[in-house]
Amino acid sequence: MTNPKVLVVATSRMTRGGITSVVKAHEMGAQWEKYHCKWIGTHIDKGVCLKLLYLVKGFIQYLLYVPFYDIVHIHMSEPASAVRKCLFMFVAKLWHKKVIVHFHAFSPDTTINSKYKRIYRYLFSKADNVIVLSEFWKKAVKDAFGLEDKVKVIYNPCTTEISKKKYEKKKQILYAGTVNARKGYADMIKAFSRVALKYPDWKIVFAGNGEIEQGMSLAKELGIEGQTIFLGWVNGDDKDKAFKESTIFCLPSYAEGFPMGVLDAWAYGLPVITTPVGGIPDIAIDGKNLLLFNPGDINELSEQMSRMISNEKLRDSIAKESIRLSETTFNLKSVNEQVGILYNQMLGLHYKVDHGMSL
Repeated sequence: MTNPKVLVVATSRMTRGGITSVVKAHEMGAQWEKYHCKWIGTHIDKGVCLKLLYLVKGFIQYLLYVPFYDIVHIHMSEPASAVRKCLFMFVAKLWHKKVIVHFHAFSPDTTINSKYKRIYRYLFSKADNVIVLSEFWKKAVKDAFGLEDKVKVIYNPCTTEISKKKYEKKKQILYAGTVNARKGYADMIKAFSRVALKYPDWKIVFAGNGEIEQGMSLAKELGIEGQTIFLGWVNGDDKDKAFKESTIFCLPSYAEGFPMGVLDAWAYGLPVITTPVGGIPDIAIDGKNLLLFNPGDINELSEQMSRMISNEKLRDSIAKESIRLSETTFNLKSVNEQVGILYNQMLGLHYKVDHGMSL
């Protein structure tokens, strides 16, 4: 086959969130150029009318391009995303195209165990391959739909968008992600309030949009407003600065696919405190490569915060593990090679990696 092509269907390049970050990362890989990948946006962070117009525009583009492509790579997550992607799947199969469904959902209860299960069943059954973000999700999807060998685990990669700018480290615990209940931001505020007097030089910093006013109100109520900072949504240089200035990263999430915030923290060499949800149990060794606590356990979180703050030797050893993970299992080049290998397998081709081996 000459000049094989892949049509990538995902959120807009300008949309905030994990899927956009992942597709941008894949865009940097050799497989993107090798397979002449084209990104069709189907969702944007705007009002209802603009979202609908953007979807229609994307679908029209898709109709024009899909006849000339060999693989359709569909990225999707929660029910609204899955419903939109049914249109794209139907057309792909009408043209007898190979299809990958790349599943980014964060909770089985809102997806495969919900009233939308039949939507997911349709998409997964029609797909030639289903990519999930962890062994947890592989088991959940296979158990729910009996997909046998079509489910593949390909982790999200760590970011490589790190500037050469230097920033002085501060006594900060960083949270990065949407400020909402699922991510557990309130638990982080409550837990820190229990140790804040003991560590008056330390602050918690929230980088993300969402329930900022509620967070500020809670911090004030607990008497730690002077040690709590809300940056709002950050990207580019502002994101780079937030990660480089921080000493610890914390994500008290209740449900995840594989948290991009943790992947970013590893890329920046930050020691991580988080919960064993989504793909985290695949690699977590408590006390060695991160510190764990159970979702919603405020006491345990405050203890882990105190442990990480007070023990510089522990911070340094976990930070080294963060860097190791970013350079091995979650290395961008390695992850992109896995995507390229899957494309090849679907088309009966060989994929050459940099050291010259065919896989």
